[in-house]
Amino acid sequence: MAGLIALVGGDEFRVGCEGMDQAILAATGVQRPSVLVIPTAAASENPSKAASSGTAYFSSLGADASALMVLEAAQANDEGFVSPVDGADAIYFTGGNPNHLLDTLVGSVLLDKVREVLRRGGVLAGSSAGAMVLGSWMRYGGWRETLGIVPGVATLPHHERGDPEAVAKELAESAPSDVTVLGIDGKTCCGGVGHRWEVLGEGGVTVYREGGWRRFTAGEALTL
Repeated sequence: MAGLIALVGGDEFRVGCEGMDQAILAATGVQRPSVLVIPTAAASENPSKAASSGTAYFSSLGADASALMVLEAAQANDEGFVSPVDGADAIYFTGGNPNHLLDTLVGSVLLDKVREVLRRGGVLAGSSAGAMVLGSWMRYGGWRETLGIVPGVATLPHHERGDPEAVAKELAESAPSDVTVLGIDGKTCCGGVGHRWEVLGEGGVTVYREGGWRRFTAGEALTL
């Protein structure tokens, strides 16, 4: 059975995210799930801080949390280095630079192991940059193809700053064809599997399709 994917709009590990993340942990079906926080996207910023913040936060929610300090492609392709993924119930990619995260993951041993976590029913979460690389496309400067774990989707994080009318117009002119764009607010998650998704957290998710848009808030279901 495929596991849950959680696309988070940013501001991870902060006050106000607890209910959302408790739901993400509950989706593992494990009483004290093993969570791996991976700060690859923050490699050029402060990855140690991102990792320690994440592990402390998930530990406070009752998880068995640890960090996997994959900061470059060589580590992502080192079987021994990424072996902790084999025992994880949930993987969480932090925010940071989505280009670096994508370059590190493409074709890697780590990516194969992350996909296996999903195949065995685990949870895969990504915040901001972490969410951006999980769809089929991302906009970071220009448009770039991404991992396709969530097919046909692109994520715009921190979307509480966006004007839906202006964004819809821009996307109609520039976005790849047949892509559904999710504008996800900070401290908010679009979580699901396959075509069935739900909004969790403090904010909302704005879905852009075919030149139009619709906003969904906590507890509302949507189809991708």
